[in-house]
Amino acid sequence: MKNWEADRPREPAANFEFSALGEAKNYRAALIKEFAPVLTGNVLEVGAGIGQITEVVRAQPGVQKVMGVEPDGAFLDGFRKRLPDVALIQGTADAIRPESRWDAIICVNVLEHIEADERELRNYRGLLAQQHGHLCLFVPARPEIYAPIDKDFGHFRRYRRPELKRKLLDAGFQIVRLNYFNAVGYFAWWLNFCVLKKRVFDVSAVRLFDRVIFPAVFAWESRVLRPPFGQSLIAIARAV
Repeated sequence: MKNWEADRPREPAANFEFSALGEAKNYRAALIKEFAPVLTGNVLEVGAGIGQITEVVRAQPGVQKVMGVEPDGAFLDGFRKRLPDVALIQGTADAIRPESRWDAIICVNVLEHIEADERELRNYRGLLAQQHGHLCLFVPARPEIYAPIDKDFGHFRRYRRPELKRKLLDAGFQIVRLNYFNAVGYFAWWLNFCVLKKRVFDVSAVRLFDRVIFPAVFAWESRVLRPPFGQSLIAIARAV
């Protein structure tokens, strides 16, 4: 398996990725709402970054304990300043004791950074096996919109639904749900990063999308119709 330090985005990509995510409050809340039914007990977040997702996970009523794992030392101080009372390990999933028991693992925009993604999924299954816990997985979707900015971030791939389904099943998971997410974002990504070849996020545009457009998009997708394509894929899978 490749060293994550080589796979994770470097400066300035990491900074503007987190700056943009910092504005995406509704987006983060929507992700955790999707995962909420299985976020109970002891939760491990792989690739915790500076704790933006961790902060929302910790607030879930069924969660008893959260621990973060983050390989990039540049992010550790930010995490600890944000969440000084949450345990954090510098490393990858390989650093977690295999006999430890986890009810859920959350992995948001991390798997695409790992070249040996199938091995990584088997690691997650092993950590969840004793509790028959759930993997909450979120990844970029659709290789046709792989853009220069994906390469800047250290993304090895964007996923198709059948590919991710196969990899989860081969790793020993039972799929609870697997669907595309944020169809409008698909077109925004294609225009900004494939056509216009932008290499940075416009933070004000992210803020506008998050406050004005995304709530309506998420309401439609979560309550009316899951889209046949999207900017991302979201999966909940149970270790069997």
